[in-house]
Amino acid sequence: MNIRKRLRSHPEVHTGALNDILFILVMFFLIVSTLANPNVIKVNNPKGKSDTKAKQNIVVSIDKDNKIYMGQKEIPLSMLDSAIAQEVTKAKLQIDTPSVVVNADTISFTGGFFKVLASAKKAGAKVVANVKQ
Repeated sequence: MNIRKRLRSHPEVHTGALNDILFILVMFFLIVSTLANPNVIKVNNPKGKSDTKAKQNIVVSIDKDNKIYMGQKEIPLSMLDSAIAQEVTKAKLQIDTPSVVVNADTISFTGGFFKVLASAKKAGAKVVANVKQ
């Protein structure tokens, strides 16, 4: 007769690698969250069926109050031509044909939008309108 106690194994969850995985995930999300462009004014863009991806050399935003921004700096409408021309000449030192990306709010006037398009064309830049999908 076998009276010895049987050694029973207890189920365990090994969590040794869990700390490493969580650390890698935290680092990944921290790095990815810093890649967002903080120099863009938030506007509601109209929706479109296709989107043209272009390198954003110069970003011009028009908000719902029809104020025009280049990066974070507000540009008066009377100074728009010279400001865009100045930025385009700076960008031409690095790129052959710089592009001007226009972010316009859905309720902004189209006159300001077309003024930015005309100024960019006059300065010799390629113009891209940014729309939501």
